[in-house]
Amino acid sequence: MELRRWPRKNDAESIRARQEALGLDGEVAAHDLTPWARAQEALTGVAVIPVSVIGPLTIELGSYELEEPDGALRETSRERNEVFVPLAHTEGGLSSSLYRGARAAVESGGFRTYVVRDRITRASCFFCRSTAEAVALAAWLEGEAAAMRQWLSESDDSSLSSHARLREVETHVVGPMCHVLWAWTTGDACGPNMMTRNSYALNMGYVLEQAPVRPERVVLEANMGGDKKPSHRYFERGGHGKTVLAEATLTEAAVRRVLRTTVDDLLELSWAGTHGAVASGMQSVAFTPASAVAAIFAATGQDLGMVGTSSMAHGTARRVDGGIHCAIRLPGLEVGTVGGGTTLPYARSWLASMGCAGSGKVYRFAQIVAAATLALEISASAAMATAGSENFFQAHHTLGGLR
Repeated sequence: MELRRWPRKNDAESIRARQEALGLDGEVAAHDLTPWARAQEALTGVAVIPVSVIGPLTIELGSYELEEPDGALRETSRERNEVFVPLAHTEGGLSSSLYRGARAAVESGGFRTYVVRDRITRASCFFCRSTAEAVALAAWLEGEAAAMRQWLSESDDSSLSSHARLREVETHVVGPMCHVLWAWTTGDACGPNMMTRNSYALNMGYVLEQAPVRPERVVLEANMGGDKKPSHRYFERGGHGKTVLAEATLTEAAVRRVLRTTVDDLLELSWAGTHGAVASGMQSVAFTPASAVAAIFAATGQDLGMVGTSSMAHGTARRVDGGIHCAIRLPGLEVGTVGGGTTLPYARSWLASMGCAGSGKVYRFAQIVAAATLALEISASAAMATAGSENFFQAHHTLGGLR
């Protein structure tokens, strides 16, 4: 069967032709699609997701700057903010649960958040004639980082991004293959397009032209880069996205009155859940981080393909005087406040409502996502910790939609 010829452009005539060919009308096709014309190919309609706004979350946020040339993060100040968080989803109970966790934390003094690393990686691979040549290439590459940074800054190639800055070059040799992890920072953009362009330029214009070993073939991404796939390397070390920490110390009174459980029950659940995660080989030690991450991503124009990587999480719970200390580590939170889907009208509005739209806001946004994720972890865990997990069952029974 021959593939149907399809209008390829996103002008009004082509959009309407696609809608008519599919018989689309009503809400799907009723919106003015002009603001979305550059968002993707073969634009045909919209899918509207309801958005709740939960808060306020009281968060002690850090402000950060990147040091040059190594790209280490330096905290410059801290301040307390109250933030309302938009959640785009259709998961019954999610918004109520996140609110409950936020309320317990706020009544106990709020959340504290930290950004400890910022990188985005593209992992290329050079095919050599032998392992010996691959080893020689790796040794040369790891000594060229400073020269490569200078080469990029002096290039007149208009396709390069000046915002993507090379920070480290790491190699991994297996057989005749020399894998190369190009590690970048990309400013306030999430940055995959930026660092892809610059990595390609390094591969083709620097390595193939200057390396003492001539590779037979190069692949731009050979699957070590952590892109859109959970992996142990990036769960443990970070290095693909922002590594963000969030914590809250809940009082026993808030646990009992707001969460309807006890510190002992929460610790018992944490013990069981950690061993369950280990037994299953899970790439996280957490309850339900993807739900919070995905809902915020959908509201703010983030790349939804990055939810899998961004929701890798390691949660902890520990008894302290008068309550329980709860924390979460998101090692690879891939977010941006400029570029891509963040430029769309609805996304820009929701980002602005959190004070996260535009340049200089990405670390603030990453910390808000982490705090909201911890809020949901706290509440969902409390619901599961009750006797027989009755609260968890009742929430899904009452708020879970059609039966």
